[in-house]
Amino acid sequence: MPEDLAQSDLRNLRNHGLNPGGAIFWNLSPARLYEESFARGDGQLVHMGAIATVTAPHTGRSPNDRFVVRDELTEESVDWGNVNVPISPDHYSALRQEVIAYLNDQDLFVHDARAGADEEHGINVRVVSESPWHALFAHNMFLRLGSDQLVEFRPDFTVLHAPHLKADPKRHGTVSNTAIVVNFSAREVLITGSRYAGEIKKSIFSVLNHMLPESRVLPMHCSANVGSAGDVALFFGLSGTGKTTLSADAARGLIGDDEHGWGGDGVFNFEGGCYAKTIRLSPEGEPEIFQATQMFGTILENVVLDEATLEIDFDNGSITENTRASYPIHYIPNAVIPSRAVHPSNVVFLTADAFGVLPPISQLTPEQAMYHFLSGYTAKVAGTERGVTEPKATFSACFGAPFLPRHPGVYAEMLGEKLREHRATVWLVNTGWSGGGYGFGSRMKLSYTRTMVNAALSGELDKGEFDTDPVFGLAVPTVISGVPTEVLSPRKTWDNPDEYDIAASRLAGMFRENFEQFSNQVPGEVRTAGPQ
Repeated sequence: MPEDLAQSDLRNLRNHGLNPGGAIFWNLSPARLYEESFARGDGQLVHMGAIATVTAPHTGRSPNDRFVVRDELTEESVDWGNVNVPISPDHYSALRQEVIAYLNDQDLFVHDARAGADEEHGINVRVVSESPWHALFAHNMFLRLGSDQLVEFRPDFTVLHAPHLKADPKRHGTVSNTAIVVNFSAREVLITGSRYAGEIKKSIFSVLNHMLPESRVLPMHCSANVGSAGDVALFFGLSGTGKTTLSADAARGLIGDDEHGWGGDGVFNFEGGCYAKTIRLSPEGEPEIFQATQMFGTILENVVLDEATLEIDFDNGSITENTRASYPIHYIPNAVIPSRAVHPSNVVFLTADAFGVLPPISQLTPEQAMYHFLSGYTAKVAGTERGVTEPKATFSACFGAPFLPRHPGVYAEMLGEKLREHRATVWLVNTGWSGGGYGFGSRMKLSYTRTMVNAALSGELDKGEFDTDPVFGLAVPTVISGVPTEVLSPRKTWDNPDEYDIAASRLAGMFRENFEQFSNQVPGEVRTAGPQ
């Protein structure tokens, strides 16, 4: 590179305390990042042009290794506890010194990008990594900037990414060799000990979740799409519940698949790409996502390849069930660019009910919407997080508790205000099990779920009749064209209705027990909107 540009790059890195002895690669193209990955023996070219990588042993997020620096800025604003674990400024400083020293001995790949498709509320993000394919991940997942925007680029937040450096719990205050540490005062994130690329994007999601409420923008763990009439739908849910799958609908424009803000002008995507689960992916079930996996520039994490043809075996979960594909959002043919839209008219809460109890679709009152938003019930899917080897029931406030620095009540109150202001209809959709719990029943057919969701978004269900679920008090449609009637009533799908009653009563008790933590913080009508 030209000498003046090289010196400018070096000065920029020195602003972060870095003084690298190796080569500096700044905002390389995907093709160049492929070359650098292959030159380092990291990554494999796949049939049709994607790049395959293996992140084991970390094939999912490490929630127990996530920390927030506790200082004057965060003392009162962060909801400290098992989710937001504090780390001292001294421990952060000690770890940072080692990260800097380590990165100074590596070739560095720097990527500058944007998080947030709203000009006022987005932030500039710089990722500094030792790994070229992680720089490609940043290229795919954040909003890409033009050359004119990069000239004057100044980061609002910087990620120092050292996946092969191991933290020391004794010296750094961590619990293992892995650490994801957010420092809001320094506007930095440190990542060590994990090659799982999702830590990069989720750390910045957490940053936005802390920053945006101060501007009255609701950050949301949801996907979003828009119909031909301009009607916007949001899909909330944890990994594995169907956010990416259901939002990638050929009949609707894709705004984004995972992280959004809801501000005064409407909805905007935080990201410039998608990070889709690919286990058992098929061209029949998810054609848009499948096509994206066949394209140059897509990163495939932890998939298994045919040794002879280098084709992808999407049914093989021998490395992990949490196989992933990272690709720019415009790889989806109907992506909305720029990724912004008006206020939503429908909001969908997705859950993968491991007990096979909840109806496949139900309409919520505003009070029930607040109850289920704070509850955030779903089932963790095997491989999504370390230590999870089979699905298990869990509650995650706001369908994204691991990423919420502030108290869940802050986000719930904001959602309630926006639902009332814009009169959005809320639906609870169970993409989990029917006819019995996990191991006995079967997963709800994707074709049925799509049909039910389309009926809700199109307004078809507004004209129909509803029954009230006797346990959960939910309004359940009695008829949906294209869906067998018995599927709509979960009790009718069980061979033994008495066993259903036992399972339903057990899950209702779990809801009540979990909601005790919010009972003194919500109005009485919300508190009583759950199962009685």
